[in-house]
Amino acid sequence: MESASPERVIERIEAAFRAHAGGAIAFDGDGTLWSGDVGEDFFGAVLSRGSFSGAATRALGAMATELGLAPDGDGVALAERIYGAYVRHEAPEDRVCEMMAWAVAGETTRSLAAFCDRLVDAVDLPSRLHAEAIQVVRWGQGRGIAVHLVSASPRCVVEAAARVLGIESVIAATPEMEGETVLASVVRPIPYGEGKVHGLRARMGAAPLLAAFGDNAFDVAMLKASHVPVAVRPKPRLTERAHEVPGLITIERR
Repeated sequence: MESASPERVIERIEAAFRAHAGGAIAFDGDGTLWSGDVGEDFFGAVLSRGSFSGAATRALGAMATELGLAPDGDGVALAERIYGAYVRHEAPEDRVCEMMAWAVAGETTRSLAAFCDRLVDAVDLPSRLHAEAIQVVRWGQGRGIAVHLVSASPRCVVEAAARVLGIESVIAATPEMEGETVLASVVRPIPYGEGKVHGLRARMGAAPLLAAFGDNAFDVAMLKASHVPVAVRPKPRLTERAHEVPGLITIERR
């Protein structure tokens, strides 16, 4: 992959913007805008509370059975068992992303927003931001270009992270709701793999995707859909698939 400075990446997006008025920029979150994974931060904080609602526990038991895991134990034991299978590459990553979004079934959007704001502060998200990607975010915001944050992490924590960055448009793993209360199910497809493009198209319509930024293999579809695909500190899984994304460039670290 060719490497380019943030300034050069911005020049390429500017050229695409002039050629395709009304377009937008999309950023993955975890590993792209910041180091680490706020979804895992969120799930760890949920686990540390020591209990899950009855609805969440029943859904966790059903998921454990589906994955061939023991369905016994309380919600914490089930959630830890499923997450352990994921760490061992024995559970699909997208399904575990879904689980993290609905595992807080029974809670309200207001209580979750407050919980996630405290969490983002506790993990000191600003210290984890990737300066080279944030430089492009700030440029896009100043240029009046729509900026979308597209992540398979739970919506509540991605929205909290987005508030830190002043990003208004969030596409994330979203639980189904009954009024203001979270249900033990998820809106599909979540923004993972092709689901990222699906979520963007639902939000943007036919508007051009000027640029997309990602760090891992599940960002490939979104990167391919953009005029300027950019890898940010790419993981090996993305590097291995770089040939699938024509024109993919790597933005230089700051």
